Amino acid sequence: MRNLSKVTALAVLMSFSGAVFTAPALAAPDYAKIEERKKAKTRVMGERVGKKVIKAFDLYNEEKLDEAIAMLKELEPSDDFDKATVNRYLGSMYGQKEQYKVAIKYLELAVAPDILNFADHEQSLKTLGDMLAGTEQYEKAKKAYVAWMDFTGQEDATVYTRIAQANYQLEKFRDVFEPADKAIKLQKEPNKGPYQLKLGSYFELKDYKNMVKVGEEIVRIWPDDKKAWVSLGKYYLQTEDYKTGLSTMEVAFKNGYFETEVDYKVLSNFYSLNAIPFKAAKVLEDAINEKKVKRTKQNISAVASNYHRSQEIEKAAKYYEEAAKFDDDAEFYRKAGSLLLQSQNYSAAVVRLNKALELGSDKKGTIYTDLAEAYYYQEKYKQAYAAIVKAMDDPRTRKFAKGWSTYIKDKAARNGVKI
Repeated sequence: MRNLSKVTALAVLMSFSGAVFTAPALAAPDYAKIEERKKAKTRVMGERVGKKVIKAFDLYNEEKLDEAIAMLKELEPSDDFDKATVNRYLGSMYGQKEQYKVAIKYLELAVAPDILNFADHEQSLKTLGDMLAGTEQYEKAKKAYVAWMDFTGQEDATVYTRIAQANYQLEKFRDVFEPADKAIKLQKEPNKGPYQLKLGSYFELKDYKNMVKVGEEIVRIWPDDKKAWVSLGKYYLQTEDYKTGLSTMEVAFKNGYFETEVDYKVLSNFYSLNAIPFKAAKVLEDAINEKKVKRTKQNISAVASNYHRSQEIEKAAKYYEEAAKFDDDAEFYRKAGSLLLQSQNYSAAVVRLNKALELGSDKKGTIYTDLAEAYYYQEKYKQAYAAIVKAMDDPRTRKFAKGWSTYIKDKAARNGVKI
């Protein structure tokens, strides 16, 4: 079956709401004919065939399955009922041997003449549907299931679920909903199968809004399902309902429902999308420190970025530098240096800024401007002037650097430093 866990990143170009959708009836039983069949006299096999079938079943009961099959295959009944019955037994026995292709052949021969006793025929149809579905013959499986409903006049939640599943496997996603809804309606005890099929189908159709509705229904019915809460939170990303998504993921987090690092990253992302960058950083930072999320450059840089947005300057600088060390990232060293400058940690800023230059940053003008400022506030006027002169080489910082160069030179002179 298709993997419905991918309903972990989920996706509507078309919404069903307001649309007219009709599907062919799944079954059309003739109840008068059904009653007639039920009341019909039970047929039995002819004496000659019957005796050999009993011997075959004696072998079967002795766990001599191959010998039982061989004896049944030797029979050549002339009567259509006897022939159908023998084919039914052969289909059942080959099914037990897991030789489903052969089993299906005999079961199809058994039901084709529509001559078996009522209980035997209906059971053969359902078994045939299951075997066809199990061997990925989904169109044939659907026909067998519908034939079973037509023959019995019954509606069964499991059968409807299997029809929905067959449509899903055939990528007939719009045809999943009718049998899935019928299955849900007929369930004596709630079963997640048809709900999951609906989720998967809405995802494939990119109908996020209806997908969310199914996710909400699952949480309502199974409130203790950890994965359902986490999945629902992720679905809200697709509908851009960030506020509800955050509330849902917070419930999942506080109840200890998180199982993968993606769960923590989604919660962090929701905080960020709701303009709560400090919590976005803290959740991810804690998860990394607790080894629930891998300490990768991407994750560390996300922590840095959110601390930066929340004006936690020193923490942001620390994590930018850590991210930079993964692969000598000049830009992250530059950001770390700029933030250290902002927090008045001038000597540390100089080290990181020079590292960015060493690694070939393409933002030289900005870096030299920051270096000039860091040196200036350490009263290292010669180094400050040298840096600001280099900043003039960059068209993006030339105008600003010219003004600063004069100011630095004057300040140096007032402090007895000749440049």
